[in-house]
Amino acid sequence: MYRVFIVDDEPFIIEGLYDIIDWSAFGLEIVGSAENGMDALVAIKECVPEILLTDISMPVMDGLTLIREARKLQPDLKIIILSGYNEFDYIKTGLKLGVENYLLKPINIDELQETLANTIDKLNMTRPNRLFSDYDIRILRDNILYRWLTGRIAPNELNERMDMLDIRMDAPYLITAILRTESQLDSSYEAVQRLAVQDPSMLPFVDIDGDLVIVFMLEDKVQGKEKAIHMLENMQKRLAPSRMRTSIGSVEAIGEDAPRSYAHAKKAQEYFLLLDEPAILDYVSLTEKNNIGNIAAQPLNWSTYSKLIKAKDLEALHAAIDAEFGAYQTLEGVTPAYIQNMAIEMMIRFKMELKEIKQADQPELYKAGFVQIMQVDTIEGLAAVVKEAATLTVESLMSDVKSPIIQLLLGYIHENYAQPLSLKLLSQQYNIHPVYLGHLFQKETNETFTEYINKYRIEKAKVMLKETQLKVQEIATQVGYWESGYFYKQFKKYVGISPTDYKGLL
Repeated sequence: MYRVFIVDDEPFIIEGLYDIIDWSAFGLEIVGSAENGMDALVAIKECVPEILLTDISMPVMDGLTLIREARKLQPDLKIIILSGYNEFDYIKTGLKLGVENYLLKPINIDELQETLANTIDKLNMTRPNRLFSDYDIRILRDNILYRWLTGRIAPNELNERMDMLDIRMDAPYLITAILRTESQLDSSYEAVQRLAVQDPSMLPFVDIDGDLVIVFMLEDKVQGKEKAIHMLENMQKRLAPSRMRTSIGSVEAIGEDAPRSYAHAKKAQEYFLLLDEPAILDYVSLTEKNNIGNIAAQPLNWSTYSKLIKAKDLEALHAAIDAEFGAYQTLEGVTPAYIQNMAIEMMIRFKMELKEIKQADQPELYKAGFVQIMQVDTIEGLAAVVKEAATLTVESLMSDVKSPIIQLLLGYIHENYAQPLSLKLLSQQYNIHPVYLGHLFQKETNETFTEYINKYRIEKAKVMLKETQLKVQEIATQVGYWESGYFYKQFKKYVGISPTDYKGLL
């Protein structure tokens, strides 16, 4: 398993990258993250990743400097740039540094996954113990055809591999079909493979997404496409008593335009999310009827959701989610990828909102939801996944409700954290024995009274160090520490560095 390290000064981006990619499925493991280049460089020395995903514009040390310094430590480190800057100088410098790809934010998930797959191929090629005998002929065939239709293989290598595998590409045109089924793919693949033996103009393979792909070689553009559609219709009847979703791309000339047909078939497949289910979705027809294209980004009004979460109003939350998806579905030019990305953003924000309220991360609540988002194929399905995330968030908050006395106590602490506080003082105020109050507090918060106070004060101090120009001693006093030495000790305990060093990183 290869190790990955992520660097970005936006925590939202880091959170999203953790969640939207099934890293283990790629044979990858995220071993750490950082919000600036300097922290990243220190961590890289310890965890020694094979792949680095980094932003360009960051505090303390920018991404380009990080790449140069990291390469001194690991000359073979594979680097992918994630940047909001679509500027020639940045791209040119990145390419000079030998990066795998320069991806613009907002990140296109498909492009990132393909870049990761390509990077893994390169890493695999450098493994001294990699044996070709591990690959059977089907895997080799699938790999070569996939690389061909994604433009990732040189012409001379393609010709050599085609000769070796006895694959004929002697027609002037082609059209690509994608077949996606809810049942086991193996039986469909074997059946299509038997048809291909009888008709060599068909080239079936399974791509990296697990879709069955059929390339039809055509002698004539119009008649060849009609014949391909007729064959696909027959396949649906014979091979798929359960639901099979079939899409076709554009007719293209054999050569450098071939990948366009595959890309169009993939794009058409996405539209099963928005449309009723015809027998076959044709990319050309879709472009004529639905004006496939990107719409301007519509910002998500998260403040409304935040208020409903804090109010634990689940019914209103579900209604808001349904309304959101309904509104986006009616936008002119909306794409399936756009709505899917909106669902991912909402999931990440639910996760971060819960973390902010509870001061504890619970990623396990949302893990299954992120997987489902990438699998569901209807608008209703996407809305259902997001509503389930809303339900889990509110239920987690409901289960965390404290006894009335502890709720009062926490409210008092949050309002008066800068004042001297002790169990003895508060027990007198609430007319309860201090020992019993201490036991009750720890039972319901999983922290001692002193630990909770210190953590809360340090969090407030971090905000003030970031947002004000006050001196460290002044901040210590304002958050309730009258002795600066004790403040320094507690800050380093919970943050890992001194307040002075922390301020220097901002």
